[in-house]
Amino acid sequence: MDNLKLKKIATEARKDIVEMVYSASSGHPGGSLSGVEIATLLYFEIMDIPSFTDPDRDRFVLSKGHASPLLYSMLCAKGAIPKEELKTFRRMGSRLQGHPDMKKLPGVEMTTGSLGLGVGAAVGMALVGKSDKKDYRVYCLCGDGEIEEGSVWEACMSASHYRLDNFIIIVDNNNLQIDGEIGKVMNPYPIDEKLAAFGFDVVTAENGNCFDCLRSAFGKLNEKNGRPKALVAKTVKGKGVSYMENQAKWHGSAPNENERDQAVNELNEELARLAEEEK
Repeated sequence: MDNLKLKKIATEARKDIVEMVYSASSGHPGGSLSGVEIATLLYFEIMDIPSFTDPDRDRFVLSKGHASPLLYSMLCAKGAIPKEELKTFRRMGSRLQGHPDMKKLPGVEMTTGSLGLGVGAAVGMALVGKSDKKDYRVYCLCGDGEIEEGSVWEACMSASHYRLDNFIIIVDNNNLQIDGEIGKVMNPYPIDEKLAAFGFDVVTAENGNCFDCLRSAFGKLNEKNGRPKALVAKTVKGKGVSYMENQAKWHGSAPNENERDQAVNELNEELARLAEEEK
């Protein structure tokens, strides 16, 4: 898919994320917005998902489950969730819980929320795929603050031990977590060198909000050589909403009405600009 179409999908997804969190008066916009280009490229170009029940489909596991608006925006863009249902985000009885629930919603590969849990589950899926001689790949998106959890590294050790070259961990490296800069809270750097030491083929995308940069990075991770894969994507927390960008306070805060209006207006302006570019 060409970049212009991907950018339109990404911008609509950002609007959906803002609207969901605003409607619920609760949620995590910052880390949802930072991962939009990663998820858009995966769902609309890289992953092979004939249907969400196809046993041979590629899998996407959102290990940083608090960024559920990102996942729901993608599932909506793929037609798995009606647009109107996004307004039920975090409501009692809704399929769209604050953390994704695999028993409620097709397309959610794993119930996540407890940080680190999704990485281990994704490694397990990849191990099953290898054991069953399947060709599907498992993509796992985690946060850079999340990799401070020890269980992440236990899972990575397993991925390397079992030679899971069908497993791809993606670190959304926006450099901010709920308490501030990750290097000041609990420094995980150098992330790429740590993953390489665990036996991963590692590529860094210097601009993880650029489709061309991401496409090039993913393209370098296709070799079936018995080594698990890792992409460290340097992104911007709150990307696409001016007042949210690079601000830790938007890790888990909802915009008020004026802030929501400003965000939607900015994103509508971007959609109008893309429409002009398309002409």
